[in-house]
Amino acid sequence: MIKAILIFNNHGKPRLIRFYQYFAEDMQQQIIRETFHLVSKRDDNVCNFLEGGSLIGGSDYKLIYRHYATLYFVFCVDSSESELGILDLIQVKLNYSLCSASPQVHYILQEVVMGGMVLETNMNEIVAQVEVQNRMEKSERKDQVKHFSKYVDQA
Repeated sequence: MIKAILIFNNHGKPRLIRFYQYFAEDMQQQIIRETFHLVSKRDDNVCNFLEGGSLIGGSDYKLIYRHYATLYFVFCVDSSESELGILDLIQVKLNYSLCSASPQVHYILQEVVMGGMVLETNMNEIVAQVEVQNRMEKSERKDQVKHFSKYVDQA
């Protein structure tokens, strides 16, 4: 099971943080700092798997990560997850999707992972669902503008 997805830049500034296990806010911040410290000090030519930090479960958990340009993509997972499966998810699906459609990062992530479980890996299905969400939002905005215009006209 996925316990957390952390995306941060080369300086450790979080870009997207999603925890699927409850941690208090201060503990989340410590986990982010510890995780950044663990992955940022590693060479780019070493394995992308390592034992989780002491704060997120120690040896029972793994950090699976990739470093692309200015971003670190880190998945904190338990032993039931496949390292290669998660690495493939990062490399093929998330990196492309998250970097190319940054305003829609949360929608894409919601389509791929829910409650710590990978639900969807078919990019066509993910893109289709994100497009449906975008159409719904545009429709809602139009309705809000119409409603507001009627209200202003009546005043």
